[in-house]
Order: sequence, then structure tokens, then C-alpha cells
Amino acid sequence: MKPYKNKINRIRSFALSLIFIGVIVMYIGLFFRKYEIIMLLFMILGVFAILASVVVYAWIGTLSTRAVQIVCPNCGKQTKMLGRVDMCGHCREPLTLDPSLEGKEFDETYNRPAGKKE
Repeated sequence: MKPYKNKINRIRSFALSLIFIGVIVMYIGLFFRKYEIIMLLFMILGVFAILASVVVYAWIGTLSTRAVQIVCPNCGKQTKMLGRVDMCGHCREPLTLDPSLEGKEFDETYNRPAGKKE
């Protein structure tokens, strides 16, 4: 079985990894102090990665305000749900608000529009 994560937490983890990638890229640039152009290139790439993480954090923040807040039936904690199916952010319980999907096996493809295929 594929390990699923809550969509909001997955996107936040991606944004956090962009910050670490940016810092590591800038640190690698310090090894090229003798070659200012190469060092500058690494520094700029690192800053772009950090700026990309800021954009992702802003996007998920605005998306999070539209998310439906529900109480997880398994753990009883409040969590946010994006789409037709999602996981609880605390206990990873599959959640849905669509009555036609209740009792079915959890599958993230239920969130895709009907006409789209992989």
C-alpha cells in the first residue's frame, strides 16, 4: 500500500525542502570563492530556491483558508481537508465528504476531474 499524506502537509514539506536546498546550494557556492562568477551563480540559484519556497508557502496558505475544517472520526482532532478525499493530518485516517465514496478504498485519483487521465 502506498503511504499517503495529508495534501497540505505534503506541500508544506516540499516548501521546507526548497529552503534547505537553497541554503545547501549557497553553501556549495562558498567553495568557489576564487571564481566570483561561479560563486555568484550558486548564490543566485540558492536565493531563487528560497524565493520559490516563499511562493509555495504563500500559495498553500491561501489554499489552506479555503480548506474544509472537519473533526476526524478516528482521532477526534480538527483537521483540514482539500478535495473529495484526503488524509487526516494527525492520524492519517482516509477522509471524504462525498457520500458516493464512503466505504470505498482510498484513492487520490478521486480528486482528479473526470476527464483527466494520467
